[in-house]
Amino acid sequence: MSSGTKGRLKIYLGYAAGVGKTYRMVQEAQALRQKGVDIVIGYFESHGRQETIAQTEGLEVVPRRILTYNGSEFEEMDVEAVLRRKPAVALVDELAHTNVPGCERLKRWQDVHALLDAGIDVLTTMNVQHLESLNDQVFHATGIHVRETVPDWVVDEADELVFVDLTPRALRNRLERGVVYAPEKARRAMENFFTETNLTALREMALRHTAYEVEEKLVANPAAASETPGAAPDSQTSARTERILICLTGRPSSAILIRRGKRVADYLHADCLAVHVKVNETDREAVERHMSFARNLRIETNVVQSRDVARAITEFARSKQITQIFMGRSLPQPWWKAFRETVVQRVVRQARDLQITIVAERRRSGTM
Repeated sequence: MSSGTKGRLKIYLGYAAGVGKTYRMVQEAQALRQKGVDIVIGYFESHGRQETIAQTEGLEVVPRRILTYNGSEFEEMDVEAVLRRKPAVALVDELAHTNVPGCERLKRWQDVHALLDAGIDVLTTMNVQHLESLNDQVFHATGIHVRETVPDWVVDEADELVFVDLTPRALRNRLERGVVYAPEKARRAMENFFTETNLTALREMALRHTAYEVEEKLVANPAAASETPGAAPDSQTSARTERILICLTGRPSSAILIRRGKRVADYLHADCLAVHVKVNETDREAVERHMSFARNLRIETNVVQSRDVARAITEFARSKQITQIFMGRSLPQPWWKAFRETVVQRVVRQARDLQITIVAERRRSGTM
């Protein structure tokens, strides 16, 4: 499978545990082994599912690395051992996993990139709720805050994305039969995260994202797009002139702004920038966390010093040829300033030629 110096990445995407991502991945590994491809298991998580375990028979497994943290032992992928073994292909389950402290890298997707950089092809799995830009949508749809996320660009750069589908009703049936979890855990799961409403919402997100990724690949490969009925790569030309600006503050809602703005930019094939107007040193640490988060999503970050926030945003936007500005709502003003314009109102007035999106801080009651 390997071509050139960098390995190829194939992601099996699902919308919940138990849809069959790992099973499909291991099936492909067996097919490759039958063709004589040098393939190993770098990390495999069976969750005790016997059907999936049976599929691994005959595949070489690189022993895991054991680390001690807070008095407990944890098993992680031994990246260095896989690199020394240097197979043509490595299976690495659960791309969104966070490594235990003591590992060279914080995230498993970073381990996977180390393998890819060494010319090793990787087959891996993840669920759509772990996609960074969907974090807020997943929370509002399910009430669950997903802590482990993968930057969108990691998935965007995958050479192949395979959506492993199963209807919510069929998945719940698998839970009831004890195929996914032990009976008591399955019962709790069906009452909480694995409700049919939650599963339907997540499945729709996964379907939409897979369709988006397929369209992206067609646009990136005009020859393939021209051979596809109904494909129109030229339709993206005007969208490529869009430039999006995200206005950051130290408020927690800036994380929502970053995800929303980046996702819109990705859909529009637009450049995405972020700016923070520095008035004083207030919220410096919080602002830097947001800037670091934005940089991790490959957003260009900028800091402008000014006491006139609205004018600074408008002038920066025009200097960078911005077409859309994303802002959070202004904080409520004290009574003695009730008739003064907020920063958002002033930006709207000063930048009438630009599209301005005010992102609300939606709250969900009764969350976990």
